[in-house]
Formats: sequence, C-alpha cells, structure tokens
Amino acid sequence: MKVKIKKEGKTKQYNLISSWADVTLEKWIKLIEVKTESKTKEALETITALSDIPKQLVKELGIQDVAVIMSKIGELQVSQKGSLKKIIKVEGKEYGFHPDLDSITLGEYADIETFIKDGADKNLPELMAVLYRPIVEKKNGVYTIEAYDGNITIRAEEMKKMSAGQVQSSLVFFWSLGNELLKILPSYLMELTQKIQKDLQMKHSQKDGVGSE
Repeated sequence: MKVKIKKEGKTKQYNLISSWADVTLEKWIKLIEVKTESKTKEALETITALSDIPKQLVKELGIQDVAVIMSKIGELQVSQKGSLKKIIKVEGKEYGFHPDLDSITLGEYADIETFIKDGADKNLPELMAVLYRPIVEKKNGVYTIEAYDGNITIRAEEMKKMSAGQVQSSLVFFWSLGNELLKILPSYLMELTQKIQKDLQMKHSQKDGVGSE
C-alpha cells in the first residue's frame, strides 16, 4: 500500500504494509508491547514498524494523517481471513497444527496453561511452538507431527518468523476450543488415573504370583 506525504512543498511516496500477512510474529509482539504505552507512542512505533516512513517524519505528521494511517492498518488486521492454516511454512520448513486437540497430552496442556497464565501475549512464540510442530509424514491431506517432548526453545525462535495472520487464526481456533478442552481434561485425567491404578494392580498381581508354586 502506498502512502503519499507532503513536506515543505514536496510530495514523497512511502510503502505501508498491504496485508497483515506481511507482519511477522516477532514484529507483532513488539506492537502488542507498545499498546501498554501512551496512544502517541503506540501510533509512532506502529507506523514506523509497518512502513518505511522514517521515524522522525512520523513524529512530524499531523494528527489527522496519523489517524488515517492507523485506520488503514486496523482495517488490514480486521480483514485478515480467520480460517486456520493447518500447514504453514516458516523459513522453508513445513509445520503442522496439532491435528487432534482432543487427544492433547497432559504435558502439552500443562505447558500451554503455564504460558497463558504467565501472559499469552508474552509467550506467543512458545504457544505456537506447542501447537505447530514439524511434519514427519504427509499424504492426501493427512499429516502427522513430531511427538511433544517439551523441548521448544529453538522452535519458539523459529515461530517468531510466522506471520501475525497465521498466529491470529490459530489462536482464534484454539480459544474457540478452550471450553471443550476444559471439559475434556478432567475426564482425561480420570481415565489416566484409572489406567495407572490398573497397571499398578496388574504388576502387583504378577509380582505376587512369581514363585508361588
């Protein structure tokens, strides 16, 4: 998207993002952080980050011009398609969204819960690293992802290169299933507890049976 700015009788054209997909997660996190600051700083940092307009020139823009640019940025974010991208490419590598959230493991759920409690906006790369993992096999639209081992430090850094649009759509999808997951977790824990008790009882019975002749 092109933006024309007139200064000292001369008009110069600058580039503003044309799609929310142009914004990386890393850049989006910085924009989220400045939202806690004043509206003036938020506008300054947002326009500077999402355009090639020099920061000093942004400071010299009229309030009405700033409002127009911020409005256009807001429209791009709202118009971002909300459909979940189950398979994404980051730096040329394919990652798949968790194919079955109903079968999410206790370890995955515990880490997601921790990241949310500590502040989802501060832990977006970590959340994406849990929900998106390298695809190990893919055929006819069906895929499997790497098993979760909790080691997400490197992958979280890679997830910073995701587009903000990809992150938004995955979060909307995930949050919409939040209540269902909360319902599933207690029954999952109950089943897990019963299985552990059953296994322990079986091992205990087998141990007691050894040498009983």
